Amino acid sequence: MSIRPILETRAATPTMEGAGVKLHRAFGFQDPSELDPFLLFDDFRNEHPQDYMRGFPWHPHRGIETITYVLSGTVEHADSLGNTGTLGAGDVQWMTAGSGILHQEMPEGNTTGQMHGFQLWGNLPASQKMTAPRYQDVESREIPEVIDDDGTRVRVIVGEFWGKTGPVDGIAADPQYLDISVPAGVKKTFKIDTYRRAFAYVFEGAAAFADASQPTGVLLEKEVAGQELNIRDMSGDRTLIRFGTGDEVTVQAGPEGVRFLLISGAPIEEPVAWHGPIVMNTQAELQQAMRDLSNGTFIKAAH
Repeated sequence: MSIRPILETRAATPTMEGAGVKLHRAFGFQDPSELDPFLLFDDFRNEHPQDYMRGFPWHPHRGIETITYVLSGTVEHADSLGNTGTLGAGDVQWMTAGSGILHQEMPEGNTTGQMHGFQLWGNLPASQKMTAPRYQDVESREIPEVIDDDGTRVRVIVGEFWGKTGPVDGIAADPQYLDISVPAGVKKTFKIDTYRRAFAYVFEGAAAFADASQPTGVLLEKEVAGQELNIRDMSGDRTLIRFGTGDEVTVQAGPEGVRFLLISGAPIEEPVAWHGPIVMNTQAELQQAMRDLSNGTFIKAAH
C-alpha cells in the first residue's frame, strides 16, 4: 500500500458567476491536465440571498458533464429539452451535456436564507462529446450512507465504496464521488484506485492529510512523538488537496472533526479546446460550436 503524495494544497478563491452569484472556485480555467478528467469545481455557499438569488440564467453546455450536489437550500433547473425540476438538500444532479443543451439553474435559500452546494465539471472523451444529452436526478434518500465503528460517515454518490454502490451510473470517467465525515481526533485511511486522479475538498472543520513525501507521513510522525496536531498542520474550510499517484489517502480529523469530498476519476488524456461552458478536443470543433450557437443549430437532440 502506498500513501498518495500531496501535490498541492490551496484555498478556493472568491469569484462571481452567472448573473452575479458569489462563490469560491477550487480549480477551473487553468491547466486541464492537472485533475483530468475534471475541469472545474465550485463551492457556492452564501448566507445572504442577494449574493445568489439572480442565479445562473440560460446558458449553453457542450462536451462535458456537470455534477451539482446541494447541501442546503434548493436549486430549480430547466432546459431546452423541456426538463424541469428542483434539487433539495442532499440531492444530486448529474447532467451529461453531450452534443449540447441550454439550461438555467436558480438557487433558493433555506428557511434562514442559507444556500450551499457544489458544482463539478467532468470532461467527456472525444467519442462521447456529441452524444444525446441526459440527466440523472438523484434524491438524497437514494444515496447510500455507510457508518463505520469509529463514527466515520461516507455518503457514496458515485462509484463503489465499503460495499455500497452510488446511484449515479454510466459516467465516462468512471468516477468515485464520496462525501466523508470523520469525527474529532479520528485517523482514517481511504482506498483509491491507483490509476485515478484524485482530490479532496474540505468544507467543514479541519484535518491533516498524510503526505507520502515523508516516509511515515506527517500524521504518524506526530503521533509517535506524542505531539498534538496544531492548526498549521491542517487543511481547513474551503481547501483543495490535490494528490499524486498511490492507492490510499490517510486523514487525521481535527478537534472539531472534518467533512470533505473525496473525488477521483480515470484521466481521459486527450487534447482540450475550452471556451467557457463548451469543451471540445480541437479549435475547429470549438468554432463549430460557436457557429451552431449563433445560427440556432446548437441543440442536436429532440426531447
